[in-house]
Amino acid sequence: MTDLIYEQPLNEKIRSYLRIENLALQLQLHAEQDHQHQCFNPLFSLAELTERCDYRTDILKDIEKQIQLISHWRAHSNVDKAQVDQLTQRLVALKSPLQSQERIGCSLKRDKFISALRQRFNMTGAYCNFDFPQLHFWLGKDWQYRQQDIRNWLMQYQPLLDPIMLLLELIRTTANFSLRQAQVGFYQGDSSQALSLIRVKINSNQNCYPTISGNRNRHAIHFVDFDLHRHTGETVEFSLATCT
Repeated sequence: MTDLIYEQPLNEKIRSYLRIENLALQLQLHAEQDHQHQCFNPLFSLAELTERCDYRTDILKDIEKQIQLISHWRAHSNVDKAQVDQLTQRLVALKSPLQSQERIGCSLKRDKFISALRQRFNMTGAYCNFDFPQLHFWLGKDWQYRQQDIRNWLMQYQPLLDPIMLLLELIRTTANFSLRQAQVGFYQGDSSQALSLIRVKINSNQNCYPTISGNRNRHAIHFVDFDLHRHTGETVEFSLATCT
């Protein structure tokens, strides 16, 4: 059995960041391994999310916030200043691609092959060659050519994906996991600081999973028995990280 980590965003922005990160990880996997047509589901989901909302302003603000926070680390004598400088440079470098006037992903929208697939891709069972002859043709290409296509499509979203993944990485490092116990499967906590993300780590041999709710100052965790499909009455041991 293994330790599983469950994450609960506490505001809409972090919720969107996590969804985009999840899609990015799927696409990166599809760019390394041949999964046939499965790459298109996360690609089209990412396109829909970025068309619905332009995240660049929020990301640029968050980058500036992180740069300011990191600058304060220099005042501590035990901090690796070279590492601080390197992280600051990474954040600064991520700003420029976000400042382009062209909306991220708009080139993909003009791709006739992608547009044709996207219009009908949600049809039930619509992967037959009589539904999508162009998809059938594309899947018939050697993997190295299809792989390059997937990487090119992913590259169009990289100005968005790179900073989001780094920002989430930094948010996760704001809190370490600490051991907790949920009596009769319930745990409640609060924080004087505004939280953005709750992380719960639990070993799967306990046969339950957490449902997490809360806001930036309070959170509650209910553990549900996977087999019984109801709240467990057992004491559950888990680890908790409350990220700011």
